[in-house]
Amino acid sequence: MLEYILHIDTQLFLFLNGLHCAFIDPIMVFVSGHYAWTPLYVGIIFFLFWKRSWKIGVLALLAILLTFALTDFLSVHLFKNTIQRLRPCHEPNLTIHLLEGCGGKYGFISSHAANVFGLAAFTALFFRKKYYTFGILFWASLVSYSRIYVGKHYPLDLLCGAAFGILIGWLVYLLYQKISEKISKNKSTNALNL
Repeated sequence: MLEYILHIDTQLFLFLNGLHCAFIDPIMVFVSGHYAWTPLYVGIIFFLFWKRSWKIGVLALLAILLTFALTDFLSVHLFKNTIQRLRPCHEPNLTIHLLEGCGGKYGFISSHAANVFGLAAFTALFFRKKYYTFGILFWASLVSYSRIYVGKHYPLDLLCGAAFGILIGWLVYLLYQKISEKISKNKSTNALNL
């Protein structure tokens, strides 16, 4: 059964990776890059503090950093180094469309997908705005798809990475909620004591 799933995953990768054209190639390399989304990150940080106390803003920022740390560290040490599924660009029997260096040897699960979906899940829960949620999930999906396009990940790497990222983002949000409630209670208690 597992072999059949991996076969389907490989065939889907080859199909999706084969859908390329010279015009879109540099766009997908850009989308896949770490620094391409700096303006988005700056905007998110700005709105963490917008009309909120600095304590809540700092707490939310620390929660996002914790989400990134957990998704990045655990995707490598819990999955990649344990499962050791080769990236498609390291498979000698596959002819693929590779647009940049292959990166690490193993690809399951995708750290990119875990990171972006972790951020998307946490911030969607934090902001609770329908349009933001739609936009951030579209962005996370686009970044994830770009990893297939550039030749670095199978679809299953991305789906499992996305699910893992959403789980971590949700768990970190629950932790954030508990701490922010304590901050709010302390603030209310201090105000009553004055």
